[in-house]
Amino acid sequence: METKWLEDFVSLAETRSFSRSAQLRHVTQPAFSRRIQALEAWAGTDLVDRSSYPTRLTPAGETLYAQSLEVLQAVQGMRSMLRGHALAGQDVIEVAAPHTLAFTFFPSWLAELRERFGPVKSRLMALNVHDAALRLVDGGCDLLIAYHHPAEPLQLDADRYEMVVLGRETLAAYSRADESGQPRFRLPGTAAEPLPYLAYAPGAYLGRLVELLLKEAQPAVHLDRVYETDMAEGLKVMAAEGHGLAFLPSSAVRRELRSRRLVPAQAADEAGRLSLEMEIRAYRVRPQGRDAGKRALQSLWQFLRGRTEG
Repeated sequence: METKWLEDFVSLAETRSFSRSAQLRHVTQPAFSRRIQALEAWAGTDLVDRSSYPTRLTPAGETLYAQSLEVLQAVQGMRSMLRGHALAGQDVIEVAAPHTLAFTFFPSWLAELRERFGPVKSRLMALNVHDAALRLVDGGCDLLIAYHHPAEPLQLDADRYEMVVLGRETLAAYSRADESGQPRFRLPGTAAEPLPYLAYAPGAYLGRLVELLLKEAQPAVHLDRVYETDMAEGLKVMAAEGHGLAFLPSSAVRRELRSRRLVPAQAADEAGRLSLEMEIRAYRVRPQGRDAGKRALQSLWQFLRGRTEG
């Protein structure tokens, strides 16, 4: 039995919806259902009454829900205690970030920090968006770095967490170039010949933003979903090999644009219509009373906030 099964079950007990919980847990609904079924197999009894809508728990499910809350709280408390021992006397800043930002934004941001702020000891955890945010909520990291868009905000209580904007970048479509340097696949495509589309897996944060962009596009964009994965890096490689077009953050394609391995998949005058701007934000837990946390984190946060205010 895995603790993430209990986390899934708690989410289902609270939302009473498989689809909503799958979205919140950033997995597909079939994968979410399989995890609930695995938990039921481990428990040896039905935990969910699937004949009702909205979803209801069985008596056994109600019992497990109450016990799960206690177990998860105990596990999280134990982890925080053990991490406190491991990091005692150290000034390492622990950072959680979605995979895309961990691979593209974080290395250059850290290099700039060391040049302008000074030496920084850090430990980076690359996770999906939900798990990265959960690390901050559970006290498993000092900083959360994540994308922000008004249509898909992270549900973090502003009274408990504070935020600074680290930068901005654009989400747009890219394609391999043809022999003349033009995109092999150019938006918007046609209904008769839709363009091969390299997509984010359902539930991925960037995927939800792309779906919003495509839904509002005028004229309509015609795409044929031929491949999907959770990670922008995977989509970038497939696009560079000529398998289709992909919507990618600007920080992920800098080198490919310079080498012309990738080019924008739309004309320059259409770029604004078929792109979306996101903020890159850093979050931390607000210090309580005299407890300002790690000295290194406090100094770094003051530096970041000063740059934002400046």
